[in-house]
Amino acid sequence: MSSSVSSGPSAPAEGFPRHRAARPLPSGWKTTVSPAPQPARAAPPEGMAPPPPPSRVSSGSWALERWLVRRMLRLLGDPPIEMVLWDGQRLSGSQPLLASVHLADRPTLWRLVAAPDLHFGDAYTSGRIAVGGDLVSFLDAVYRAAAPFEKPSRRHRPHRNTLGAARANIHHHYDIGDDFYALWLDREMVYTCAYFPTPAATLEEAQQAKLELVCRKLWLRPGETVVEAGCGWGALALYMARHYGVTVKAYNISREQVRYAQGRARADGLQDRVEFIEDDYRSIRGQFDAFASVGMLEHVGPDHYRELGAVIDRCLSPVGRGLIHSIGRDQPGPTNPWIERRIFPGAYPPTLREMLDVLEPRLFSVLDVENLRLHYAETLRHWLMRFDSAAEAIAAMFDEAFVRAWRLYLAGSMAGFTAGTLQLFQVLFARHGVNNIPRTRARLEGNLVPTLR
Repeated sequence: MSSSVSSGPSAPAEGFPRHRAARPLPSGWKTTVSPAPQPARAAPPEGMAPPPPPSRVSSGSWALERWLVRRMLRLLGDPPIEMVLWDGQRLSGSQPLLASVHLADRPTLWRLVAAPDLHFGDAYTSGRIAVGGDLVSFLDAVYRAAAPFEKPSRRHRPHRNTLGAARANIHHHYDIGDDFYALWLDREMVYTCAYFPTPAATLEEAQQAKLELVCRKLWLRPGETVVEAGCGWGALALYMARHYGVTVKAYNISREQVRYAQGRARADGLQDRVEFIEDDYRSIRGQFDAFASVGMLEHVGPDHYRELGAVIDRCLSPVGRGLIHSIGRDQPGPTNPWIERRIFPGAYPPTLREMLDVLEPRLFSVLDVENLRLHYAETLRHWLMRFDSAAEAIAAMFDEAFVRAWRLYLAGSMAGFTAGTLQLFQVLFARHGVNNIPRTRARLEGNLVPTLR
């Protein structure tokens, strides 16, 4: 989820977290199991695929399946949820319960046990799993229960984002139709974390405030030049030119986004000050006063961070400064496989320490770091409400499975930010030894609301 990332994320949403070592049953852990091997079948929740016809199953099979569900709940950290099997059996975790997970059939259970972080998302998308209760609250509870058992991993790397692979990955997520995104983004089509200057700010106001905040952090002045790596539908580049009198070159490998942005520049009469280029960040040439990347680093991959740093070093003037805005995490680990396969191929949200692999080798100085995690949670709340309001129109564009997959992606991303499994870092930096930079945060702390259009 980015303008060229969530995810954001993306943001990336999670299904069930990956496996971890089992811990002993907690003292308050309870299960409720129907006494008969094949109790009366419960009606599936609305929208869930109907279960298969009943079959004769041995009591040993039921015992095994109950044990598997119990073990899966324990591996998930004993979240306050209830698992409801296709025949009505109910097995619960800690109390009080926040949500229920309904399984349509036996194969769904076995796939879920085998690889929960992949097959939960697939089964939810196909309707073989339904969640009773609020989806965001359910995912938040799972993430919080699992967090103490997560282990950092430095061995995993996402698919390498080579020139060819990066273009295919971006096409998978962003080139699926501007009309789709227009149904639930703000009117400027900003697909990154907003900044809410007041609790009552609308999504439109919050996105304009975020654009203003980025410009203030970069300390832009009329007549300067800016290069943007990953420009989305062009909102930031156009805002910089319109409100700060700078000239911008913006690079993006999403063909549909670049065409849209070029049309916006012509419509706003800014085509002589903003150039949108369909090309990879590695092709950036020229020298600029400021570098900006909002929601692009998540698509770069840690194997290419030093390469990105070399690009910034090559294009930034001797007194230049820059800003990188990225979904991140507190500790390194693999991207959720469902997100990487179905939503964001090649995505990797870095830790703050990993982000410095872009800057440290080139001797850039970090000036300011801010975490906008809760702002992204609020952004996703607005997106999810708008998405659900447009669900019928989205299903007509694609199908019901697409609606369910993207609802899970948005809800899971929001839960990731509320639970703290995802972060949103803004890192401001400058050339080593540069002194012509603000010495206080007064410029950043001024009221953002008057700048909103």
